[in-house]
Amino acid sequence: MSIIVQKYGGTSVGDIEKIKNIAKKVVKTKRQGNKMVIVVSAMGKTTNQLVNMAHEITENPSEREMDVLLSTGEQITIALLAMAIENLGENVISLTGAQAGIITDSRHKKARIEEINTERLNCELNNNKIVIVAGFQGITKEGNISTLGRGGSDTSAVALACALKADMCEIYTDVPGVFTTDPRKVKTAKLMNEISYDEMLELAKLGAKVLHPRSVELARKYNLVLYVKSTFEEGKGTKVAGVNKMEKVLVRGVTIDENIARISVVDVPDHPGVAFNLFSHLAKNNIGIDMIIQNLDHNGKNDISFTVSTDDLNNAKNIANEFLQSVNGNTVIVKDDVCKLSIVGTGITGSAEVASKLFEILYKAGVNIEMISTSEIKISCLIDKKLGLEALNAVHEAFELGL
Repeated sequence: MSIIVQKYGGTSVGDIEKIKNIAKKVVKTKRQGNKMVIVVSAMGKTTNQLVNMAHEITENPSEREMDVLLSTGEQITIALLAMAIENLGENVISLTGAQAGIITDSRHKKARIEEINTERLNCELNNNKIVIVAGFQGITKEGNISTLGRGGSDTSAVALACALKADMCEIYTDVPGVFTTDPRKVKTAKLMNEISYDEMLELAKLGAKVLHPRSVELARKYNLVLYVKSTFEEGKGTKVAGVNKMEKVLVRGVTIDENIARISVVDVPDHPGVAFNLFSHLAKNNIGIDMIIQNLDHNGKNDISFTVSTDDLNNAKNIANEFLQSVNGNTVIVKDDVCKLSIVGTGITGSAEVASKLFEILYKAGVNIEMISTSEIKISCLIDKKLGLEALNAVHEAFELGL
């Protein structure tokens, strides 16, 4: 008997009718002789509504209490889905992240899973029950409710599949699978049948919202095959698995991330340890950094520029200002009207032609590049947000990704 883990996101469980339809899909798969673990997100805009309510009370709610509040969104969904499945005549039980044995570290709002105690899960599965688990959440060793941050339900599902040694992990969303780019922004975007872990990880990190990066990292670590499928239509979706063995250098996808801002710290001393001082403080506050450029000024001063998520912008700006005062720098400049355009494909940075072609496309589109970063399988450019959509379409067309 196979163990199948399925995850349904917020749009998939957006209303009662959708929850009833998911219940039918789950029961059908169960009756084909499978053990089922279902991970769900909060319904639709529930999380945003909870955040807004908190901010009506205080501008700075404590992170612990925010975790307590936000975890209730998924608990609503698991109870309603369990009721819908029970109404179809199947044995079912809903479990919070804590009840499912998901143990995390103590970082509220951005917790990481440390272990999963599968004893309760296996017991319920062996009793022929469908198990519905609240995604996005767990419990610390101190007994506090914790949440995993944006996209946490993906991570919950993959972690549970790995812990249970599941035969399959299916991520259901509002699109048919992984596309060469966002089909809502580029009409010629093409559905990919298969993509490697590394390529998917880069796309996820660079703004593709189909899978959360942490879920892909986990799947790669445990060699768990993922399937990304649509909740609302039939189809094989996209398989996320091992290495792309195609020898020809391919640009597999292009993304645009508008949830980004650039911070520049101007005229800081050109001394050893200065950059470490800045970025160590950012790291201590769990602020992720992407692109970094240090410009050398011949008067013994540097400008240090870096990009952060707009979610972390206020904290990062405050830390940058504190750092500036400690080193007698000039000023901090924040630019939030930017976006990051990226191309992804195995081995693309080994081909000078690919980079050259990307820069030529942007040049012909009249797009200025402010920052560049690369890895083995991606090239990213920071550009003006107003030109982002035009640049995205131009790059997708020029690399013939829609063919």
